[in-house]
Amino acid sequence: MWQVIIGTGLAIALGALLTRHAIASSRRRRAESGRLLDAAAALFEQSRISEGATAGTHVLTGRYRGSDAEVKMVADTLPLRKLPSLWLMVTLPGPMPVKATLDLMMRPAGPTTFSNFDHLSVTVPTPAGFPKDAVIRTDDAIQMPDPGLVARHLRHFEGRHGKELLITPKGLRIVMLAGEADRARYGVFRQADFSDITVAPDMIADCLDLLMDLRDDIKAWHRNPA
Repeated sequence: MWQVIIGTGLAIALGALLTRHAIASSRRRRAESGRLLDAAAALFEQSRISEGATAGTHVLTGRYRGSDAEVKMVADTLPLRKLPSLWLMVTLPGPMPVKATLDLMMRPAGPTTFSNFDHLSVTVPTPAGFPKDAVIRTDDAIQMPDPGLVARHLRHFEGRHGKELLITPKGLRIVMLAGEADRARYGVFRQADFSDITVAPDMIADCLDLLMDLRDDIKAWHRNPA
């Protein structure tokens, strides 16, 4: 009888400890993602940092070179066979003169928490000028933007950090790997610790400049498709 009571008490205490640990880890991830955007806020007019719709995300919004822009940090802790990742998502929202989506994903290896890439129905052959590890999906291969035009804006995908380039009728987005969780802490405690990661404002500005150049090229192509 006493063994059952003691065992139940220990189980409750352990459950409470694990719950507190999970809550503390979640709060720490949210604080870290917000901290990484603080320096980048100086790039924007009317800047604002807020918590995202999902746990572990923060969003920086404002005006950059006269355009609405958004920067989001997303902690991805779902993959089981790799270290948790922290993703930098840079978006230029706004109508685009395209009738279909083009989604370039580097080295896709399973479902992603930051993208609808897996839900696009058509995979197209990788065009010339694209990285060899790139996979392109669309919802309409005939109507999607000209890959030759896109190929001129892929400098961030030559290394390991560029992950996704998304072109849709509602805007443009680039996703970069900001960093991975501390291996030792994750290996022992299964804790996604991103505290040593830094994101330079220059990197965010470069991503925004790339998207703005791409937007200008797409609009020029729409006016003169030949």
